[in-house]
Amino acid sequence: MNGYDAHHPDNDHGVISPTAALSSMPYTPEESISFAHYLMDSLGNKVWGKYGFYDAYSETEDWFPQHYLAIDQGPIVVMIENYRSGLLWNLFMGAPEIKAGLKKLGFSSPRIR
Repeated sequence: MNGYDAHHPDNDHGVISPTAALSSMPYTPEESISFAHYLMDSLGNKVWGKYGFYDAYSETEDWFPQHYLAIDQGPIVVMIENYRSGLLWNLFMGAPEIKAGLKKLGFSSPRIR
């Protein structure tokens, strides 16, 4: 691995970004929590540091750079809290501007009045 690379199906080096799975927690709680346990129990300090999970790694390439990317840290915390309490979703759906916009776009829900 030579650092950042634009990963896609034709350019796959087995790189995993923890933020993807962990930020999906409200949608895939069992899988996301299981992945978090795998990271901590099996990979530990290879993927975890002082500020949380490192940006990416590849077990197949034995590549474990200990780097953070701030844009990846935020979604993890926000979406875990959203899974835990619904706080962010409730704040978002409670905003009058959001409700008005969703109505204009033709969305309907008991939360949009």
